[in-house]
Amino acid sequence: MALFVTETGTALKGLDPESRQMVIDTVRQLKKRLLTKEKILEFDQNEFFPEEEIRKMLGPDIGLQLLFIPEAYGGMEGGARDCCAITYEMAQICLGVATAFFAIQLGADPLIVGGTEEQKAKWLGRIAEGDTLVAYAVTEPGAGSNLAALQTKADPVLNETGEIIGYKVNGSKQFISTGGYADFITLLAVTPEGPTFFVVEKGTEGFIQGTGEEKHGIRASNTSPLTFTDAFIPVENLIGGTPGKGLKQANEVFGYTRLMVAAMALGAGKSALDIVIPYAKERIQFGSPLSEKQGYTHKLVVPNAVRLEAAAAHMEEVATRLDAGDEDLQVEGAVSKLFTTESANKAADDAMQALGGYGYISEYQVEKIKRDVKITCIYEGTSEVLQNIISTFRWKKTRKTKGDFYGAICAEMEQMDAVLSDAGCRFYGLAANALNHVITFAHDNRLTRKQYVMFALADMMTYVEVGASMARKASALVKANRPEAEKIRVMSRIFADEVAQLVAHNALKILMGTGISDQQVRSDFIEKISYNKLIDSYQNVIDDMDRIADILFER
Repeated sequence: MALFVTETGTALKGLDPESRQMVIDTVRQLKKRLLTKEKILEFDQNEFFPEEEIRKMLGPDIGLQLLFIPEAYGGMEGGARDCCAITYEMAQICLGVATAFFAIQLGADPLIVGGTEEQKAKWLGRIAEGDTLVAYAVTEPGAGSNLAALQTKADPVLNETGEIIGYKVNGSKQFISTGGYADFITLLAVTPEGPTFFVVEKGTEGFIQGTGEEKHGIRASNTSPLTFTDAFIPVENLIGGTPGKGLKQANEVFGYTRLMVAAMALGAGKSALDIVIPYAKERIQFGSPLSEKQGYTHKLVVPNAVRLEAAAAHMEEVATRLDAGDEDLQVEGAVSKLFTTESANKAADDAMQALGGYGYISEYQVEKIKRDVKITCIYEGTSEVLQNIISTFRWKKTRKTKGDFYGAICAEMEQMDAVLSDAGCRFYGLAANALNHVITFAHDNRLTRKQYVMFALADMMTYVEVGASMARKASALVKANRPEAEKIRVMSRIFADEVAQLVAHNALKILMGTGISDQQVRSDFIEKISYNKLIDSYQNVIDDMDRIADILFER
């Protein structure tokens, strides 16, 4: 297994920094040769799946897929941090191409987590050889993200002695990335024992790979329906050899795969900012550059830059935990995906506005980025599905730990504030403490039955957890005396204000919007959540935005 030992002695799965940078540099070279701006715009305009270019990316001269393949089967065995970094870089070039590459990784995951040694050697070995496109076939027309509602059936086929020799599959899958071109797919179908993953090869009789969908965005990716009519799958293609383990295998990788979608969104959002920031330095309006006008910088750029940095901090933290061996990070993956994808979608939308009429023209690319990035809020679990997951699991965690989960974040932020008083840690701590009280209030008043309340809680939970990651990153950079420490510290103050205001706002919405009319209850609640202290976070926030604008626009 590839391991990297940090300066503190922590062993992390994955590549050393030099090897990771080598792969990053390889991806950046693609922008100059294989995936130029002209080609990317052509793929998008013609809704063309660049199969030749993608296969070249997998071929012996480049071999990007080796990053996520274990060493035992011919790969580099990169960790979550490595895969996030490469996915982020590729998404800055084109989110459609990044989706096609991600589909291979996603399709390999059931084999990596659940395959037998023979299956891994055969199928992961094929991927490593560089001539195989793969798809992950789970989503169905009537099930969406509800994997328990799957309808595709896999019925056992017996030989004359009563032994299972294979399965006949009937059903359909929808919205399958690279589904129309995959050389094999990993299919989730229902056996008598429960959902089970199978490998299904292209050309299997009864297996039809449908025509690609016409899409709003990510037009350089292929998204196809798949149908199965008495398609025979040999028993040796049942992943893991034991039926009924498919949901467990799928859930094992959700924390990881959702983190990869967050990396894709982060790359797209960053590419939008990389267009609008230089534009503002050159565009003169009413006698001065747009980069000097707060209506441009403070409304359309700075808040998005801050959110994307916060998203990166949380993503890096979760990826590091995965590489350190932490398991069951499904909620953390959901938090990262929810926050990052929504933030990147907002960044792309504001980028179109920032460029005015040019933002609506394909040549400037931001309208493509906006069309592309929206899908990240939908696939691998919509934002609403993630809100359900986050609020339900964190509500139960809070009750189980008697408030210690967010209480620990509050205590950590208070201790951090004592050492680093200018990174917003105080307000992150206040927000975590307020969140604890709001969860208890919602539970005691049976408000957790209301989905809208749970969504409001999910947003509070997400912002508090992302904010804590931002504070930790700021603290680490200051301690290490890194050049970017000042920028991240000021950004952390700005984001702390956003966290505090969202928590204060949602707390009152839950209190007053659910018909709690007793004035004494309201007063006690407002005092418990330290409402007046939370709204103090506004202090100096505009000056802080001025400072970040100075840094971003090099004023």
